Amino acid sequence: MALVSGLTSALSGMHVAQSQISLVSSNLANVDTEGYTRKTAAQQSNVLAGYGAGVKLNRADRVVDQSLLRSYLVANSLNGSLNKSADYLSKTETMLGSPQNNNSVATNVADLQSSFETLATDVTSSANRYSLVTDAMNLTNRLNSISTEIQSLRGDADLEIQEICGAVNSQLDSIANLNNQIVKYKALNYDGAADLEDQRDQALKTLSGYIDISYYTRDNGEVVVQTKGGIALLDKDPHHLSHGAVARAATDISYANGNINPILVDNQDITARVQSGELKGLIDVRDSILPSLQTQLDELAGIMKESINDIHNQGTSFPGTVTQLEGSRTFIDADNQTVRIEKGDVRFAIFDAQGNQVSTATLVGDLNFAQNGESVTNMISKINNWVRQTLPQGSVRLDSDSHRVIMETGDSNYYLSIVDTTTSTIGSEQTVATIVLDNNGDSVADRTFSGFSSFLGMNDFFVTDADEYIYESNAMSKTADLGVRSTNPVILNIATPTLNVDLSIAQGDNLQSIADKINADPNLNTQIKASLIPNGNGYMLQITNSSGEQMEISEKAQGGTITGFLSRIGLSASHCNDASRIHVRDDIRVNPSIMTVGAPEFDISTGKYHLNEGNNTVANRMATAFAQEHTFSQAGSLAKVTTSLADYASTFVGSIASQTNTASSSHDYQDGLVKSLENKQALISGVDSDEELANLIVYQQSYAACAQVWSATRELVDILFNAM
Repeated sequence: MALVSGLTSALSGMHVAQSQISLVSSNLANVDTEGYTRKTAAQQSNVLAGYGAGVKLNRADRVVDQSLLRSYLVANSLNGSLNKSADYLSKTETMLGSPQNNNSVATNVADLQSSFETLATDVTSSANRYSLVTDAMNLTNRLNSISTEIQSLRGDADLEIQEICGAVNSQLDSIANLNNQIVKYKALNYDGAADLEDQRDQALKTLSGYIDISYYTRDNGEVVVQTKGGIALLDKDPHHLSHGAVARAATDISYANGNINPILVDNQDITARVQSGELKGLIDVRDSILPSLQTQLDELAGIMKESINDIHNQGTSFPGTVTQLEGSRTFIDADNQTVRIEKGDVRFAIFDAQGNQVSTATLVGDLNFAQNGESVTNMISKINNWVRQTLPQGSVRLDSDSHRVIMETGDSNYYLSIVDTTTSTIGSEQTVATIVLDNNGDSVADRTFSGFSSFLGMNDFFVTDADEYIYESNAMSKTADLGVRSTNPVILNIATPTLNVDLSIAQGDNLQSIADKINADPNLNTQIKASLIPNGNGYMLQITNSSGEQMEISEKAQGGTITGFLSRIGLSASHCNDASRIHVRDDIRVNPSIMTVGAPEFDISTGKYHLNEGNNTVANRMATAFAQEHTFSQAGSLAKVTTSLADYASTFVGSIASQTNTASSSHDYQDGLVKSLENKQALISGVDSDEELANLIVYQQSYAACAQVWSATRELVDILFNAM
């Protein structure tokens, strides 16, 4: 019996040594295999019926630090997010240009400011005019180009989100397949389960780069994968992500307003719940970083357009003159919208080719325009009657398509001029009149404008060729108290060329509830859409007319007064899309001599106005506008600020440069951390060739020793059998 036991023990020892040698061989063969972990198998005594039966080898197991693996997954997810942010910010910085190399947008603004200042010193110089228009076109073209590129990058990011959703699904399918094999192998006690677990860990690492994940392992060996926020990605079966990339990206297209598809899991929107990984980085790029920059560009373009146009409209071009002025403001209901001149008066003049006055009249003092205001239609009719008295072929009318004012002399030898004056008296000092527009006929001011010509947009320098179809509020909390205290609700009137609807705002309403009311109103929601758009640390209420036509939002007076609700929340026509559409007026681009540099002068000796080629009053004011401080609303990452145009441009160019540097540094640090964790994993789980070779010698010696025992015992057994 003892001899049989000896044979069994020796044989089991040889088998175990052989298996250990095979395990060492596998470790050495996979020393450079990515994701492979060192395999070991513990030995233990084998006891049968109370007697020692040699040795047996447990199933091969991996040398893995699970806590280190989990740390790696977290770090790798954050690294993926930072990588995408840094990548797109770098592209953005390139678009904006470098302040150090004098090729940034801020440099373009400074160049235009310098051109206005140069023109003001000599307005008779054709070279100065052409140089200014060239610099203005360079700036507007740059703003247009950057806006186009920003939206292209947003589209790229959204397409990447779709591709990464597919990559996530592929990894989930792979992990699910490995789960099934591992469960089977462990149930059958196959050694191959450890290698499959290596492959699964590698898939988890790849997955963590795409999206934040956590996991746990069930007793049968399968893993359950979910996001950090608890969204199930794999539990028995994979839960696939789905996202359809947007066909085109634009300034007014966003995830917040529902024009960009969400990321879905089991028909649940998880976009806002993704915490890290490349998906998070791309979501931030698409919905935050790039829109923030676009908003800043729009704010710059909008403020520049308004400030220069307000001044440009105060003058008259000469000797290059125009026989037709076409306004840029669209009136949605000229018969019922009323206009009031609240401060000053408006003087119209007709000049001949030599710049001499042919006729002049003031709107209130001479044309008997009512002090308390009249309809837009009546106002146009009175101006038209005056023009036709002097120039029968001339006219002042509303364009039938866009409802914009057109003034024309009908004769190339006569020119129209519009200036604001302090009083109706001829020779009265020129000033900026205050124009009040009543949109809803309640005799209360809804919008106030500076300058009559500017109000109509009769002589703009910068144009966007678009109506005011988007309104936005100040940035605030979704649930902020909007200050409606009265038991009587605030009544908002929303009007377009095709609808006119009142909306009740009650005590306790907030931005979210207002948006919900608009979107639920069947009289509005076929054309008007309301959304809450992220802006800085708050949200803006954005109301959009989907037709792209002029929209007017006003508060209806109750008892002859309004509460000032719109001013309180800052709901007004938006600068959205200004950067992508702004350009120098077409006829000025073709003929810079018709840009306005001066205003009519009054000759006290003749009691008439005349045009002077050397008058530079308007040019001086436009040059000053660039140096003056303007109030810029909160735009993405930039808070509300009062500064000059050039300084504002420098601010957001510098901000992007700073963000890029920070993102790049953060990514470099995080990438180093991931590599450090990889190295630490390699030290623990990796194959050490020297160590494995040393183990190989031990197992070879063990095998040889067991073989000798086997041979000796075999000889004794043979002797015993022969003796019998």
